[in-house]
Amino acid sequence: MEIILKEDIIGLGYKNDIVNVKSGYGRNYLIPTGKGVIASDSAKKVLAENMKQQAAKLAAQKADAEKRAEQLKDVVLTIPAKVAVTGHLYGSVGPAKVAEELAKLGIEIDRKIITMKEARKVGDFEATVHFHREVEVKVPVKVVAEHEAAAPAEEAAPAEEAPKAEEAAPAEQAAPAEAKEEEAPAAE
Repeated sequence: MEIILKEDIIGLGYKNDIVNVKSGYGRNYLIPTGKGVIASDSAKKVLAENMKQQAAKLAAQKADAEKRAEQLKDVVLTIPAKVAVTGHLYGSVGPAKVAEELAKLGIEIDRKIITMKEARKVGDFEATVHFHREVEVKVPVKVVAEHEAAAPAEEAAPAEEAPKAEEAAPAEQAAPAEAKEEEAPAAE
């Protein structure tokens, strides 16, 4: 069954593509949800006319997609996750987690346009962001154990806190001595 897609569906096609699908998938899902229409001869003619009229708009969408893709050019994500002793993750790291980490960097991307094989172990992975049918960006994702990600920060923190503890110690020693002097006159 030939269907004209009305929106992008990752793994199937992009908006205005004519795709062949099984008739049950087309009749029971794509058409009732408004994601596609039957590709009849008249629908194909209407599609061709619309594509001619929208050529400039499509070029602008592609330019916008390339601009957004440029933001991700040098991004490397490091995602800390809870890890069992065996090296497997509790849960997994997938597109939703990648979108969340990108949002922390100030790059808002819908998780639906990100594809990635879910990470279930610590290691290096790759997420693909599909901005446009011709614009895709591959983002390296490094999954690390939470305690490994926190270890470098903890090493730097005690070095900074140590002088503060030493400075606080003389003040604490002085405070009890003053308190004893105050208590002594009150007792007399």
